Amino acid sequence: MIHKYDEPVYLISIVAKILDIHPQTLRQYERENLICPSRSNGRIRLYSQRDIDKIKLILRLTRELGVNLAGVDIILRLKDNVDEMENEIATLRHEVQKSKNVHSVSPDKALVTKKSIYEIIIFEE
Repeated sequence: MIHKYDEPVYLISIVAKILDIHPQTLRQYERENLICPSRSNGRIRLYSQRDIDKIKLILRLTRELGVNLAGVDIILRLKDNVDEMENEIATLRHEVQKSKNVHSVSPDKALVTKKSIYEIIIFEE
């Protein structure tokens, strides 16, 4: 069965096993507000693939780059801001392109009158 990227389906024990970390590490990340897994009706934590990818990023920052959890929090917030701005820029570019396609003639030249293509030339002898 294929699940959607944001669909919360993985239990904490499964995520811990997949990432080779202790479940307590995941609980700590949640206490630090680095991740926010969904909860079932029985209050069981459920993680999505998006959550797992975010945890992988956190592990890479802490293990490979030596960033502490406060630094990870700042990096994740900055990353979210950049992603938001990139989406906004893409939307604006799309709207500009759509606007260009609607106006085949630029708005300042929309009312151009055309002279006759015939000209009269008078020669004097």
